[in-house]
Amino acid sequence: MNDTFLRACRGEEVEYTPVWLMRQAGRYLPEYQTVRSNIDFLTLCKNPKLAAEVTLQPVDILGVDAAILFSDILIPLEAMGMRLEFSDKEGPVLSEPIRSKTSVEKLIIPDVEDDLPFIFDTIRILRKELENKVPLIGFSGAPFTLATYMIEGGTSKNFLHTKKMMFQNSPVFHYLMEKLTDMLISYLSFQIKAGAQAVQVFDSWAGILAPVDYKKFAFPYVKKVISEIKKERVPVIYFVNNCAGILKEVKNSGADVIGVDWRVDIADAIKKLGKKITIQGNLDPCALFLPKEKLEERVKDILWKGETAKSHIFNLGHGVLPQTPVENVIAMVEAVHTYGRRR
Repeated sequence: MNDTFLRACRGEEVEYTPVWLMRQAGRYLPEYQTVRSNIDFLTLCKNPKLAAEVTLQPVDILGVDAAILFSDILIPLEAMGMRLEFSDKEGPVLSEPIRSKTSVEKLIIPDVEDDLPFIFDTIRILRKELENKVPLIGFSGAPFTLATYMIEGGTSKNFLHTKKMMFQNSPVFHYLMEKLTDMLISYLSFQIKAGAQAVQVFDSWAGILAPVDYKKFAFPYVKKVISEIKKERVPVIYFVNNCAGILKEVKNSGADVIGVDWRVDIADAIKKLGKKITIQGNLDPCALFLPKEKLEERVKDILWKGETAKSHIFNLGHGVLPQTPVENVIAMVEAVHTYGRRR
């Protein structure tokens, strides 16, 4: 098996910079679109055979160094008792948003093995299929990011309901975060026991917080999740979108790898994070629309700056966009493997 990704996570010597992509399985791939044409997104996530199939597609098509489980960060919220739907226009919709102590009390901590068996079955299929290929990454949302979806009822521009709860009813907010933290520790441990060889925690909305609020309302909970999951002895990646203003705090999360978005220069991020952490990132997803020679220049620049870190895993600063040309993604992966070789 190609274990370059796992060795980079641990800060070990590698022959080249490994690369994988957030949302590497998705709508930009015709092969994925073929599968999705016959099934809705949520059902696809719960169908182990098809979820495994679309997980494997980018490994074979792009030549990336890791696969990531095809699922969604909101999947475990259904098992907590929320009704979840996905709309192609509106994105995720969670009915009956969490806005009171009573609604938090109604949330259950699921028995992930009984309530989410399709996750185990998908991972089991993938480990068999990936045995001689690349490692498998499991994942979850971070407590704060999941809380925003639960409180807002979906995505938001200003996160008004979330911040109102934080500032006007903080005991209820902390109560929700405690429940989410317990659930996520169980959920990620379950993925690892099923066969995930690394896990990534997505904090997609942590960047909406002022540093003082991140330290109080988000950081303690994600730090606890990471601390507990590290006992499972697999690498833990913590990705924080729009992270530039909170890197000082993120540095102390305990994660083996910190993923950064494209809004921060990776050299600056490495200076703030220090030499003891592997860094992941951070090409702007829209850079994949550049002419290939210009794209190659961007890749080289990030690779060159990434050499100053303990270790570097190449990735985008966020997920692949649906309109992205597949040939450009392939060209990017090839450029990383060509110019990311250690000399």
